[in-house]
Amino acid sequence: MNSDSDLQIAGDILEVPHLLQPAREHPATVAEFVGLARTIAADRSQWEHLVQYDATSRWYHRLRTGPGYEVWLLSWVPGQGSGLHDHGRSSGVLTLLKGELTERTERGTRALDTGAQRVFAPGYVHEVVNDSLEPAVSLHVYYPGLTEMPMHSARCAAAVAPDIAEDVVTA
Repeated sequence: MNSDSDLQIAGDILEVPHLLQPAREHPATVAEFVGLARTIAADRSQWEHLVQYDATSRWYHRLRTGPGYEVWLLSWVPGQGSGLHDHGRSSGVLTLLKGELTERTERGTRALDTGAQRVFAPGYVHEVVNDSLEPAVSLHVYYPGLTEMPMHSARCAAAVAPDIAEDVVTA
C-alpha cells in the first residue's frame, strides 16, 4: 500500500503560482479567490493610494464587491490588533500587502511577511496583530461577504475544534 497522498505527490497547487488559473471576473473556488487577492496585490495602483493610517483604531475600506463576496483593505499601525475573533459563516483569504503581521491561533503563533496569504474556513478563530515597528497593510477577501465577526475571549480559544481548515500560502 502506497502511503503517499496525492498532495504529497503533486504538491500544493497554491504553492505553484504558475499553475493557478487567471482570476475570473467573479471567482467561485478557493484557488480563484486566492488568485483574485494576488491579482489585486500585484496591482498597487488599485489600492496603494487609498491606504490611510489611524493611530486610534484600525483603518479599513471596502475595495470591491462581487456576487456574494467582498474585498477589504486594512491598515495596521504598530501595536494594533484584531482581537480574537472568527468570521461567522464566511470563508476568507488574508493577503499581506506591506509590512509584517503576527497571527495567533490555538495552534500557535505565525509571523506573516509581505506576500504571505492565509486561507480560512467559516468558524476559524484567530487574532492578527502588528507586533512590528512599522505599519502594515492587508487585503481580505470574504465569501460570502462578511456579515459578522464574533469576538472570543482567550479562554474560548482552547475550546475551538482543532480540525477547522486553515492553510498558508506563500508567494
